[in-house]
Amino acid sequence: MERSPVVFRIPMRDRFRGQSAREGMLIHGPAGWGEFSPFPEYGPRECARWLACAREAAFEGWPAPVRASVPVNATVPAVPPERAFELVRRAGCGTAKVKVAERGQDFAEDMARVEAVRDALGPSGRIRVDANGAWSVDEAVQRLKALSRFGLEYAEQPCATLEDLARVRRRAGVPIAADESIRRAEDPMRVRAAGAADVAVVKVQPLGGVRNALRVVEACGLPAVVSSAVETSIGLAAGLALAAALPELPYACGLGTMTLLSGDVVKDSLVPVGGEIEVRRPVVDAGLLSEFEIESPLWLRRMQEAAS
Repeated sequence: MERSPVVFRIPMRDRFRGQSAREGMLIHGPAGWGEFSPFPEYGPRECARWLACAREAAFEGWPAPVRASVPVNATVPAVPPERAFELVRRAGCGTAKVKVAERGQDFAEDMARVEAVRDALGPSGRIRVDANGAWSVDEAVQRLKALSRFGLEYAEQPCATLEDLARVRRRAGVPIAADESIRRAEDPMRVRAAGAADVAVVKVQPLGGVRNALRVVEACGLPAVVSSAVETSIGLAAGLALAAALPELPYACGLGTMTLLSGDVVKDSLVPVGGEIEVRRPVVDAGLLSEFEIESPLWLRRMQEAAS
C-alpha cells in the first residue's frame, strides 16, 4: 500500500557541509521506499535527478547485486584532531576520508586532523582527503605535497574545474578523484577526456538513480567509488545497490555515513561491521519515522518543482 510523501529532519552529530541537520523526503511505492534529499543550494534542474533516484527506488527497484557486501571508508568531518581520532577508531574501517579546506579553518587544522586519522588507522590504513573544490591549483599542489607525508590514497575534488583538476593531477604526485565535477556536470563523461582524474566518485541521487549511475560509470571508464550524500538508511540503500551492481569495485566506498546522523528511520541501520556493509534493503519503521517527521511546505514545493 502506497502512502503520502513524508518530510524528515534528523540532527547531525557533527556539522557537515555547513549543516547541523539532514532534511529530506521519503516516498513510497510498489518497490519500497525512496529518498529525495538534495542539498539546500541545489535548484530544480539538479533536484530533478535526485527525484528520479527516489522514484526508481519506490517504483522500479534496482538491478541484481553481484556481491553480498561492500567495503566502506570512515568519514571524518572538519572536526578537531581528538574527535577525528575517535570517529575513525569507532568506525573500525581500514580506510578514512577526511574533510579538509573547511571555510573558517586554516591548513594547520587540516594537517592536525589528517595526522590524527593516520594515528588512528595505523601505518596500513588508507587515507583520502576531500577539499570540495575549495583550493586554487597552486594551493592544491602545495598542500597535497605537504599532506602526502601521511600517505594519501587520493585527493577528492581539490579544485572546482576540470581544467584545474587536470593541472593538479600533473603536478601534485597524488591520484585525483572527481566528485562535484561528475555529479554536478552536464556531461560527466568529460572528466576522463580532460585527463582530470584517476577515480570517479559517484553518488546515486545526484546521478538520477542506480541504472543511470551505472551508465555514467561505464562511460567514464574510470575506477568508481560510490559515496553517500549523508542520507538515511533508505537513501544509503540506493547507494549500496549501486556499489553492489558495479562489475568491479577496487576501492572502499563512502557509504559508512550513518554514524554522522543522530538517528535513523529504520531499526536495522546500514552501518559497517568490520569495515563492510551487507547488501540489503531495510524497511522504514513507523515509530522512528514519526519521531523525525516534520511539516515543511518548502520540501513539498522542492519536489513539485523538481517534477515539473
